[in-house]
Amino acid sequence: MVRVLITDKLAQEGIDLLNSTDGVEAVVKTGVSEDELAGIIGEYDGLIIRSGTRVTAKVLENPGKLKGIARAGVGVDNIDISEATRRGILVMNTPGGNTLSAAEHTLALMLAMSRNVVPACNSLKAGAWDRKKYMGNQLNNKVLGLIGLGRIGLAVAAMAKGFNMKIIGYDPIAAPADADKLGIEVTEDLQRIFKEADYISVHVPRNEQTLNMIGAEQIEMMKPTVRLVNCARGGIINEDALYDALANERIAAAALDVYPKEPPENTRFTESENCVATPHLGASTEEAQIEVAVEAAQILVDAIKGGPIRNALNAPSSTGAVPQLVSRYGELSRRIGMLLSTIAPGHVKEVQVQYRGSIAEMDVESVTRNFAIGLLQKHFDLPLNVVNVSVLAKERGISIDETKNTEAKDVAASFSAKVVTDKVGRTVTGSVFGGTLLRIIEIDGFNTEMTPQGAVLVIFNDDKPGVIGSVGTLCGRHGINICTMGVGQKPAEQKAALVVSLDKEPDAKALKELGELDFINEIYVCMLN
Repeated sequence: MVRVLITDKLAQEGIDLLNSTDGVEAVVKTGVSEDELAGIIGEYDGLIIRSGTRVTAKVLENPGKLKGIARAGVGVDNIDISEATRRGILVMNTPGGNTLSAAEHTLALMLAMSRNVVPACNSLKAGAWDRKKYMGNQLNNKVLGLIGLGRIGLAVAAMAKGFNMKIIGYDPIAAPADADKLGIEVTEDLQRIFKEADYISVHVPRNEQTLNMIGAEQIEMMKPTVRLVNCARGGIINEDALYDALANERIAAAALDVYPKEPPENTRFTESENCVATPHLGASTEEAQIEVAVEAAQILVDAIKGGPIRNALNAPSSTGAVPQLVSRYGELSRRIGMLLSTIAPGHVKEVQVQYRGSIAEMDVESVTRNFAIGLLQKHFDLPLNVVNVSVLAKERGISIDETKNTEAKDVAASFSAKVVTDKVGRTVTGSVFGGTLLRIIEIDGFNTEMTPQGAVLVIFNDDKPGVIGSVGTLCGRHGINICTMGVGQKPAEQKAALVVSLDKEPDAKALKELGELDFINEIYVCMLN
């Protein structure tokens, strides 16, 4: 039974989806403290949260069965993604579910500022009738500066075109190719937006690059008639600088839906009539909450049950089932990694993998990660998986150089891995025959064929008569059955390699006797499960 813990209020449709899925149970426990969550998290396979729950390193210290965390929403700054990755826990979000809701709220705040909706409403309710005081401005023909051209930024642009606004867009990473179709004039000069825009709306995540992106210096560049909107993340616009600008009438107005700390501790904005403030309502529509709840539930269950991985923030995503050939090469590469971890002892200095033939034409990121898992698992106490292996390998200074060559060599497709340590360099090549059968076809230049399964014996030996017979006889004496055997020779060097799969692992006595055979140079045994 897959158990999913929900610690924030979630639309019932998401909970119903979980409970209607075979083998899945949803458990709702809202309002739990950090200590309480840390104490129970290991009992669950998955966790669904919104912005109210903080998944800290302390919470993840003993993750137990936990395999995935889904954020019903976009922002994941309440999740320690680095620690989750180290623990091999998948982190996903639902970036598309509240796109229209957040974009509509942005336009609502722009209109509220322009037409003085909030102060005029309060004035009328207080018994006044003052039409002149609340004279407004139109959006028509005004310049909208968008900082961030992701899903929400583009949705705002599409809506703003309906108001006949002129749009200048800037993105800190890269502008989407179809931005011009929405009438966005893309600029790489952020200062141009500060200087030219009548409205500025931010749609970027909060990180080291975007924190306090708009401060006193940037506000000083703006028109005195400019209006600022933040429906993204608190802290992108520096609050102190913004409040000073509002108090001194340096800018016309501002609208905030998000704050550095929520609920906000600094409430000076309540004193400013030209600041519209809402309590993080960007995603708060019934439609958006249902959509993100259902999406979070679905992507979490799919990932936990071995299906497609979507919206992953710390692992490669897949939009559907992995092709069978890629899946089989992933298993082959993992076993080759395990084999190399045994026959290439010492500190790893260099790792290379190469894909040849038809497999080189496919997305093989998961194959490379599976190889790394096999190669490195015995060096870590933590279980390695496709989520954490790249990070943990990098921490140890290990990088994997990957090359592809669509031209086949000897077989239709193959995977090769070379590991260089401070003691030895080894290369192993394998292939998948008939789309399903895993085979090792070469070890260190010795052409051989062997099934990488169960107990595998690799012997580097002098090339002389009687080797196979002697090894077979000794294995038989110890009750070990030989399943498959491959022999590779280098006649010019009078060297050979004998690769044997066995029905059980040789004990210490059998290995000692094998090692004492006079023709053996090196002997290794590896369990390829």
